[in-house]
Amino acid sequence: MSPLSRFSSTVAAGGRNATAAAVTAAALLMSLTACAGDTDKESAGAPGTASTSTAPKGDLTVLAASSLTDVFKKAGAAYEREHPGTKLTFSFAGSQELVAQVRQGAPADVLVTADTKSMDKVKADTGTPAIIAKNRLVIATAEGNPKKIGGLRDLAGSDLKVVLAAPEVPAGKYSDRILDAQKITVKPVSLEPNVRAVLSKVELGEADAGLVYKTDAESASDKVDAVAIPDAQNAIAQYPAATLKESKHAEAAAAFVAWLSTPEARKILQEAGFQQP
Repeated sequence: MSPLSRFSSTVAAGGRNATAAAVTAAALLMSLTACAGDTDKESAGAPGTASTSTAPKGDLTVLAASSLTDVFKKAGAAYEREHPGTKLTFSFAGSQELVAQVRQGAPADVLVTADTKSMDKVKADTGTPAIIAKNRLVIATAEGNPKKIGGLRDLAGSDLKVVLAAPEVPAGKYSDRILDAQKITVKPVSLEPNVRAVLSKVELGEADAGLVYKTDAESASDKVDAVAIPDAQNAIAQYPAATLKESKHAEAAAAFVAWLSTPEARKILQEAGFQQP
């Protein structure tokens, strides 16, 4: 018989110890209530925080635009520290290559491209995209800018070796757009499959200049200089992120995509030179 049941029997019998029993039972009831309250608090955890034991876990493969190479390595390490049990594997390439991989059924969980048009091409294969960051173009030159390039019009010079991203690459599309808008004709010595390849050409001295994202130039600031392009002549790149419907870890993938819009993730992106969405 429980303590509370014994108390009820004693009172019913009308014994002279009923009053004392009542006091004892009341104290016991208060003790049990306090214990239950403590248990509830332990189960719920601190207000406003999520228990890491209940966070979605799973090894994720993230297909990401090549211009995210450096910042996503840092962001990924931060995410893994916050989410024990989740490991991120990144596959970086031009957005057009990532789209081709998705269409071919490459096993992956998240897609992040450098433009919305690329993401739109696989909208049947993704969840709803969220813009996580923005970027802009600059002219990357050899360190010290030995050719004294001051703006877009200088890229038309016949004595310059200019390299651009291919037209099907987001960076290439943005480059064509801003050059066409200014009616500037550039004859590139090569068209590269992604923006990091453009940067590499300039770093290695195989080109005098190239159009790359601001963040790419900053990642190699010890090897190249960046010539700013005025806002009125520039283009803004948007980076959408989305889960892939074929993901085997749908909840973990959704959690990572959501995290990319948190203050912590945005701070990491901003420190790398990306603009807020």
